[in-house]
Amino acid sequence: MKDAIHWEKISPILQNALQEDIGEGDLTTELLFPEDLSACAKIVSKTEGIVAGLPFAEKIFRFLDPEIVWSPVVSEGDSITLNQTLVTLEGKARAILTGERVALNVLQRLSGIATLTHAFVERVKGLPVKILDTRKTTPGLRLLEKYAVTIGGGHNHRFGLDDAIMIKDNHRTLAGGMEKALQTIQPKRPTGIPLEVEASNLEDVRTALNYSVDIIMLDNMSIEEMKQAVDLIQGKCIIEASGGINLETVKEIAQTGVNTISIGALTHSAKALDLSLYVYPKQ
Repeated sequence: MKDAIHWEKISPILQNALQEDIGEGDLTTELLFPEDLSACAKIVSKTEGIVAGLPFAEKIFRFLDPEIVWSPVVSEGDSITLNQTLVTLEGKARAILTGERVALNVLQRLSGIATLTHAFVERVKGLPVKILDTRKTTPGLRLLEKYAVTIGGGHNHRFGLDDAIMIKDNHRTLAGGMEKALQTIQPKRPTGIPLEVEASNLEDVRTALNYSVDIIMLDNMSIEEMKQAVDLIQGKCIIEASGGINLETVKEIAQTGVNTISIGALTHSAKALDLSLYVYPKQ
């Protein structure tokens, strides 16, 4: 996702966000300023962090003014400091004022996710482990938010329920346990689709190892249990740690020997970066 922006999927998301904000029209801007008035603007950081979402902010303004001059001062994924200018704009005043809120909302949200992800990645730097996101995303914004995770140095877990087979605790409960769930799934499993199971204890791990699973998720296990699970698995599949992981605990978990660490907080608890847009007359 970091290398390719799927505009055919993302453009409608941005257009819907604009429509939500504009409705039948930006009454204040349209009553105050003529259609041909030009203006300049700059987007400035009010805190430090990692910037993400610049291509999307630009796209929002271009929906309103295709001829707008967008001049980024920083690049996607750069570290930014307090009062740093991220980008300057020049174009129709109406377009800049009307697009301001949606563009900033996208930039702030995605930059916050990238910033938090970067903090987790830095905590495990030098260890052979990947930081993953989850499906705990804002409804309708998953593509954008998972994009921001990659800008912060993290990796994407599955995008949706059709990406992989993942037997979680509620599946096990209704199926009658881990063993029965795996027995049911195995003969029906589509070729090439990865199979992951969520293990709550070492017995779950032992059961999963009797089947051709690709990933075992160690869910809310203690550090000692994780170490024992890693010894049991012995590299037979990918080992994922998950469950309430924070910046204080992530390094110790990484040191147990797990391959990946999935963290829902990357998207569901990231604090938006504080950014502002300032408009001024064209000289």
